[in-house]
Amino acid sequence: MVPRPSWDDYFMDITQRVATRSTCLRRQVGAVIVLGKRMLATGYNGAPRGMPHCDETGCLRAELGIPSGQRQEICRGLHAEQNAIIQAALHGVSVAGGTIYVTHQPCITCAKMIINAGIERVVCAHTYPDELARSFLAEAGVVLDPWVPEAQSDTAPEAGDGGKPG
Repeated sequence: MVPRPSWDDYFMDITQRVATRSTCLRRQVGAVIVLGKRMLATGYNGAPRGMPHCDETGCLRAELGIPSGQRQEICRGLHAEQNAIIQAALHGVSVAGGTIYVTHQPCITCAKMIINAGIERVVCAHTYPDELARSFLAEAGVVLDPWVPEAQSDTAPEAGDGGKPG
């Protein structure tokens, strides 16, 4: 019998699938917010509702020669974390105390939104060169856990629920 995946592996697999909905021409990013081993909201990077996406209009950042990691506000799209938090708010779902799984470490803007939303843990598959975001998360007591797939680790933690009883 094949062993069941850890909760982190399970939710990160879903997060990676969510990222395939992204319409960003530079990087596909997905996010899943979980509380008590239950998914509350998902998000991927893309344009606001009802507006054309970058895969239709082209990348404004590329056209202006803006390097990755700089001037995030000059972009047609919202980040995956932003979209997940907005979706939860739109539907009246509190994410306080939850964990957000993301394919890429949050930027400083998303880190501030995660802090204010009351999310307690961030699990990311890929790091991002934003030390300020890391320091804000740490200062606010939000745990930033790089994801190590169970098959690559000696021990598979049964996390994934932000330490909340399931």
